[in-house]
This record gives sequence, structure tokens and C-alpha cells, in this order.
Amino acid sequence: MLVGALALAGCGKPPARPAQTPEAGYVVIKTQAQPLTTQLPGRTSPLAIAEIRPQVNGIILERLFTEGSTVKKGQSLYRIDPAPYRAAVAQAKAQLANVQANLVTVKLKAERYADLVKIKAVSQQDYDDARASALQAEAAVQQAQAAVDTAQINLGYTDIKAPISGRIGVSTITQGALATAGQASALTTIQTLDPIYVDVTQSSAELLRLERTIQGGQARRDAPLTARVKLMLEDGSTYPLEGKLEFTDVTVDPSSGAVTIRAVFPNPQGTLLPGMFVRALVNEALAPDAILVPQQGVSRDPKGVATVLVVNDQNKAELRPIEIGQAVGPSWMVTKGLKPGDRVIVEGLQRVRDGAAVRPVPAGSAPSRPAGPAGQGGGGR
Repeated sequence: MLVGALALAGCGKPPARPAQTPEAGYVVIKTQAQPLTTQLPGRTSPLAIAEIRPQVNGIILERLFTEGSTVKKGQSLYRIDPAPYRAAVAQAKAQLANVQANLVTVKLKAERYADLVKIKAVSQQDYDDARASALQAEAAVQQAQAAVDTAQINLGYTDIKAPISGRIGVSTITQGALATAGQASALTTIQTLDPIYVDVTQSSAELLRLERTIQGGQARRDAPLTARVKLMLEDGSTYPLEGKLEFTDVTVDPSSGAVTIRAVFPNPQGTLLPGMFVRALVNEALAPDAILVPQQGVSRDPKGVATVLVVNDQNKAELRPIEIGQAVGPSWMVTKGLKPGDRVIVEGLQRVRDGAAVRPVPAGSAPSRPAGPAGQGGGGR
């Protein structure tokens, strides 16, 4: 028993292992060109729209298109009874021939009087009257010619043609109905849908924030990338074709406090229809030296200030406040507080404290092998 007690006293407990320095995965901050993208709601609208109305009165003899089809500029749509307008053209031409015949007579008379007045065979007054009659006859010819042109124009209006190319809608009039010039209701409507406009709205506050960023030199608008626009449809799918920024309105809507931004998109398959609700991803500017930090490395203090933990030169964690801008995928764009070369901790944050020593490793590298359980292979002797 005495020998056993001495043996137990000699073994005792193994010494405690010293606490290991926590491992911290970091990313090295660097700058990169980054477009400043915003997602804005909007609706589609046709590139051009034309309401078809008759310009002369008459009975509709034919409708020459299929509702809902695509028509070309200059294509005939309706035909109004042309008979009365053909008669008007014939009447105007007859009147023109009459005044032209009269012009020949008075011009010859004026020419003869011009010779006779030189030898005093006619009075100066008679010559002046003959010359005035010739001028009046010339004016009558011009007036009759204008009447012929008007009658021919009205005859041409009996063939109602498409003023633009595009998709044509429902016809509001049928064969045999009376059409009147200047009527309130349109016969049909044509809309140009390829390309198509997308009008989105942005709050004036966001626009001012962007302008301050540009004026501060952190972004610029003159890059080709800023003209590109992508589109998300109502069902959440992405429209396959990319659009181009057309213009930004110069007036703020007083009822909504928003500014309209217009983009134009190709629409060869007719997928986009007027009035559809969409969301546009607009590249409003380009930040040539943007700093991005993964979102998991950013936290906020009790006052709501964004902070990150940075590995300093002594391999210690240093809490640093930052200012963040918009989200870019899984990262935040940092506008103040970081510089290229800083090592920001993004992994192992739960084991790291401000001012504590850390063992920095690049983020994503294989974790170190954990230590074995206490006492394994460590019995003191």
C-alpha cells in the first residue's frame, strides 16, 4: 500500500498547455474598377405610337390588314370610297383647262397692245388694262392648279396608309362604316416595339448622392460601361439582351420626388410589350479605384458605425471604423477607412478580439490541425 501511494504521488496531473494564438483568415485590400449599379423599377413604352384617323369623309370599302400583325411604313390599311374624290379631281382639272385657255387669249392681246402703244395706235390705258388682265389670268391658272393639287391629295387620302412601322392593334371600324375627317376615335393604333423604351424612376436623393460621389472624384460618367443597362422581367427572369442608357430627365416629379431615366432595348422577338413592369440594373457611373470588402467581414458597433478588424504590422487585430456605400454582390464598397494593402479579417472573427494577437492566414486556406485532447501521450514521469 505504501509503494502504491508513492507511485500515485509521483505521476500527478500533466502540465496545462499554453493557450494557442487564434487563427484569422484575411483578405488583402486592393482597388479595382467597379460600375456603380442601381436597381430601379420602371415600365416599358413604345418607341413610337401612331393613332390612325381618316383625313377625308367616306365609306370604308376595305380593311387591308390583320389585327395584331406587324405592318410596314406606307402599307395600305383602309380604303375609303374614292368615287366622289375622283370626280372632284376631274372637275378641278376641267376648271384648270378653262383658265389656261383664257390665259392664252389675254396674253396675246397684251402682247399686241404692247406693240400698238408704241405707235400710239391704242391708248396707254388700254394697254395697262390688257396687261392687268393677263396677270389676272395667270393668277387664275395658279389658283386652278392648286385646286387640282388639293383634289388629288384628298383622293390620295382615300387610301389610308401606315405612317410608321410596327405592331397594329384592333380595328375600331368595320367595312361599310362611315369615316369622318378629324373624328375623335382612332380607326386603329400602330406601335413601334423594336426597339422599345424602358422608363425607370430614381429618387432625387439618390441622384444627389451619386453627383456628390462624381464631384468628389470617386466615380465618373464618361466610361462606355456606364451606358449599359440590364433588365429583369416580372417573373424574375433576366432579359437576354442588353440595353443602352438614352437620357436622364432634367425635371423632378413634384408628386413622387423622382427623376425619369430612359433606356432603349432591342426587342426582336416581341417579348417586351408596352406597359410591362420591369426592373432595370443601371450602370450610372464607374468608380475607377473602388475598394470592396466581403460583407462577412463588416460589423456594426452599438452606435451603428460600420467596422472591420484589420491585422496590423504586429499581427494584432485592430478595430477600424469605415464608411460603406452600395452593396456589390457579396461585398460592400468602402468609401473611407481602408487603403490598398490592408489585411481585413473575414474568417475566425468569433475568436478574435480588438488588440489581441492573431495568426494571420489567407482567407480560404486549409485550417490548421487542432491539438489533441489533454493528457494524450503526455503523462509526466
